[in-house]
Amino acid sequence: MKLNALVDSPHSLSNTKIHSIGNLTIRRRPLNIACFALSLFIGCSVSTIAQAAPAGGLQKDILIDSELPELPAAFQSRTIASPAGAEIFVRWGGTGPVIVLLHGYAENSDSWAPLAKDLMKDHTVVVPDLRGIGRSSKPESGYDKKTEAKDIRAVIVALGFDRTAIVAHDIGNMVAYAYASMYPDKVERLVVMDAPIPGIDPWREILQNPAVWHFGFHGPDAERLVAGRERIYFDRIWNDFTGDPTKPNDPTRDFYADTYAQPGGMRAGFAQFTAFSQDAKDNQIFEQTKLSMPVLAVGGEKSFGALQAVIMRHVATNVEEAVVKGSGHWLLEERPRETVALIRNFLNDSPEERFSPADFKFPGKGNPGTGSSGIAGIQTVVLKGDPARAGVYTIMLRVPAHTQIQAHSHRDDRVATVISGTWHIGYGDKFDESKLKALPPGSFYTEPPGETHFAETGDDAVVVQITGYGPSSTDYVDSGSDPRKAPTSQSSTGAN
Repeated sequence: MKLNALVDSPHSLSNTKIHSIGNLTIRRRPLNIACFALSLFIGCSVSTIAQAAPAGGLQKDILIDSELPELPAAFQSRTIASPAGAEIFVRWGGTGPVIVLLHGYAENSDSWAPLAKDLMKDHTVVVPDLRGIGRSSKPESGYDKKTEAKDIRAVIVALGFDRTAIVAHDIGNMVAYAYASMYPDKVERLVVMDAPIPGIDPWREILQNPAVWHFGFHGPDAERLVAGRERIYFDRIWNDFTGDPTKPNDPTRDFYADTYAQPGGMRAGFAQFTAFSQDAKDNQIFEQTKLSMPVLAVGGEKSFGALQAVIMRHVATNVEEAVVKGSGHWLLEERPRETVALIRNFLNDSPEERFSPADFKFPGKGNPGTGSSGIAGIQTVVLKGDPARAGVYTIMLRVPAHTQIQAHSHRDDRVATVISGTWHIGYGDKFDESKLKALPPGSFYTEPPGETHFAETGDDAVVVQITGYGPSSTDYVDSGSDPRKAPTSQSSTGAN
């Protein structure tokens, strides 16, 4: 059942990349006029599509055709006590950079078999069962995704790891988002696949879609109705969201249904949905601070499609979009080769970056952040790194016309280039028009650490590119001039 609304969004400023790897390509696709359900609310647009090409480039030994999903036999296993009140079963194996895989509902950690077998060749792959699912314990409470994120952090630390990449699907997306929001400096890259985030637009419209009937189906009566009929219940979910009626296959369906039929299994499974109202409240707080790590948002063409990227652009500043052609929700069952290739390519993405002016876009509204002067009208694109964390970063700022910025300083050493417009900048502890120097496009200037400076724009907006070594900060000489504390005015609509 198709859930995607392929929309042009004011949040689609991220540096979307078009990949071509092995037997996988991503191309621009004509407008889909058959957007189902959510298009009634938010319309259709153009998406990027991942599709299979003739075999050749991708590894041939990915676990694709196995009757049952099964993680590699070489993986170790352990049950780890989470301080948040659960016993989390986890398997891990391989060597190299650490990647954590978070599964979704109607499945368990075995669903990652095709991806885990591929990634373990050059990564350490950590695959837990979420609380209440599979071989993890099934406590009475703690199914809000903030608590489940604490479970995952406990697992990572207990195994002796710290910073990792996270790959998630379905309800795993929700846990992954909470984790990335709570521990942003511990997440190197984030992949989310084919599911909404409670409380994040267009959450209300999604809840009105009859395809997500199961979001509201829980409680003691639901448990009694489903008892002994788990396969019938899950068949409805698998069938509604698949792009291929034969996937997942019958042995796989029996396997997953049996795991949820364990004592307490359906109660714990339903509890994932019961927590959505709390998750929505938590996520609306998380949303106030955007994720800065690279994010890959993957949707099945016959399910969430490009809507996955629309959702993530509300909460993250660096989002890549991909839609897997022909697939429904069950990406690793329906299109394993294409999905594995997408994820591997994203995780292996080179730190080398080359952007032309057409490769980045400013947001439709101001988004001041770390490294800017905090004025409401500034539009920011992060080109490299993160100004809030240690390390080199580069940001590009668009300052509106007729903006005056009072004297302030940054704690890190910064250099800057004027890209467009004429920038007027001066040094000193107080704004002094006589000390301003006009810098046309191509001009260079410095912002030494702790050196106070001020600036203004004329009749045209100005774009400046700034490179520094974070973490950065902004400190105003006169705290009353700090736009983060004072009401927004016409003279406080930009940043430098």
